[in-house]
Amino acid sequence: MKRNALLTLTALLLNGSRVWAAGTSNSNEVPVYPDGRPTATFRMDAKDQGVVLKHGDGPGQCDLLGARDVWVFEDGGTFFMHYDGAGPKGWLACLATSTDLVHWTKKGPVLDFGKPGEPDSASASYGVTYHEGDTWHMFYLGTPHVSPAPDLIPSFPYLTMKARSSSPGGPWIKQRDVVPFRCEPKTYYDVTASPGQIIKQGDEYLMFFSAAANDKRGTHRTISIARTKDLNGAWRIDPDPIVSPAEQIENTSLYFEPANQTWFLFTDHIGLQGSEYTDAVWVYWTKDLDKWNAMDKAVVLDGRNCSWSKTIIGLPTVLKAGSRLAIFYDGREDPKDKGHMRRNVGLAWLDLPLIPPAKK
Repeated sequence: MKRNALLTLTALLLNGSRVWAAGTSNSNEVPVYPDGRPTATFRMDAKDQGVVLKHGDGPGQCDLLGARDVWVFEDGGTFFMHYDGAGPKGWLACLATSTDLVHWTKKGPVLDFGKPGEPDSASASYGVTYHEGDTWHMFYLGTPHVSPAPDLIPSFPYLTMKARSSSPGGPWIKQRDVVPFRCEPKTYYDVTASPGQIIKQGDEYLMFFSAAANDKRGTHRTISIARTKDLNGAWRIDPDPIVSPAEQIENTSLYFEPANQTWFLFTDHIGLQGSEYTDAVWVYWTKDLDKWNAMDKAVVLDGRNCSWSKTIIGLPTVLKAGSRLAIFYDGREDPKDKGHMRRNVGLAWLDLPLIPPAKK
């Protein structure tokens, strides 16, 4: 164990906290990772409902090898789910619809692969939406690189690309002339600058995007803010992320709680036990979107309170549904498999209003 991990362990023990190795089940324990990456000492436990969308039966085999990386939104009483369908030719953003958030009808891919040489030639996936006026905007993840067949897993660089539609269900028209932002060498986003939720603040749009960089020690992931006043224009990336890349988080879905004027940012945590994998949904909170404290965070869902996926807990998206907050995520039923394939989509719930656990 490295020195910083030993220091973390010692500090937790001195504070009277119990420590766990990732994968155990005691809900009072806090994980310690071999490289000493930060942990979340608070919990805001969601109540898990279980799997609501299984991979394998999508139109044209679009999700034959997996369904994951979910984005859910609502329009006119219908819920729309974009999810990454892993098909025989690669990963594409696919659509499913529902009227109750539990039963979903699969519609197939809403994007296609780009032409050879284009930034999304190998994958056009994870479609985040924003509706304004008569236009639906989609910011999606494109990459020209994937792993060998049959998995064809998207690999760096993860890029943000743009499409538009007049309807939430599509068809979506790619906007090749719009380049929101790109990865930049020797920055904290040199291998990942992929889309996240957009919040409008005054006359400016803030996108909480995923950023990652590589060095000799590995990949370091965090969330940052990109800003624009034109959804069809270029975005300006903040010089620093909202929290340190040591947090090892990626992807965003935000909820504003009117009861206490607090923003809650749900994100996917990357754990490490033997290898890196998505091991939990975390939430950070703040009253100011421009100011975040890495200590103000909690575990929402992991192997201890998920009913069916005890190792993998993937990318979250949240949506208010009556007096509860719906949390969609992906997982694997096999606790020994930490891979990217053969995932299904699950649903968990938090009661509203949301109250930061430190203030309960």
